Amino acid sequence: MDQKKPNPIDIHVGSRIRLRRTMLKISQERLADGLGITFQQVQKYEKGSNRVGASRLQNIATLLDVPVSYFFADAPNGSPLVDGKPVMQEEDAVTAFLMSREGMELNIAFQRVASAKLRQNIVQLVKSLGRPQELDRDRADSDATR
Repeated sequence: MDQKKPNPIDIHVGSRIRLRRTMLKISQERLADGLGITFQQVQKYEKGSNRVGASRLQNIATLLDVPVSYFFADAPNGSPLVDGKPVMQEEDAVTAFLMSREGMELNIAFQRVASAKLRQNIVQLVKSLGRPQELDRDRADSDATR
């Protein structure tokens, strides 16, 4: 059986629900209770495997204290395809990262660092960790020219 793939907009809306819920430290169970549904249904919404109806989305927005438009911010808009897959623009990659659990935790922790100098040092550390192969190649090239 060929299983139908979730619509990119449904995936996006679900990820925005998950992002806001986790920002507010609300469990899936608590959100589900507020909506009168099971936490499994919330999971399906967050994965995009089940589409959220308009009235349900309005209820979610009310419970999460955001306007309905929040769920559509930065939504995919028919981006270009390469080999049948959407090309992720840099802005989309940043948004996707910030919507991940790790991205959100890193962002919150980073904001709590009071020292501007220390924040700059953290950025430099992360940048250096993100390019170890490139640095190794540069060192090898410089060693070869000596």
